[in-house]
Amino acid sequence: MPRTTHAIFAAAAVFAASLSPAVVMAQTAPAAQPPAQVQPAIKPTDAQLEKFASASQKVSIVADEYRPKLQAAKDDSARQQVYREADEKMVKVVQADGLTVDEFNGIGQAVQQDAQLRQRVIDIAQKKAPAGGATPQ
Repeated sequence: MPRTTHAIFAAAAVFAASLSPAVVMAQTAPAAQPPAQVQPAIKPTDAQLEKFASASQKVSIVADEYRPKLQAAKDDSARQQVYREADEKMVKVVQADGLTVDEFNGIGQAVQQDAQLRQRVIDIAQKKAPAGGATPQ
């Protein structure tokens, strides 16, 4: 199960970071490696990208909620419990937005690999962002 959480946490981190252009540049321009020409794992539809953008925002909120709990965990057993709780909550959020975890992770991978897809997700998320920058609870 932690493998699912790690993938979802990674997608959430990419999404959250992608809203900050400076972070995107830092993430997309590795110092020691030339950019790879890798085909995305999948080619998501516009509807899937909308679902992904929505789910990513919610997953990012869950990740932010559980990050301090992970840091405060005193041992591996406690960390595993936090991971399980976060995993369950993230899976529910992703499924509530109409995606399977595999679809969400696949789209996340495609978005990481394709700058145009990433920009489309950013545009979708910014259009759906509530006025005043409030985050949904």
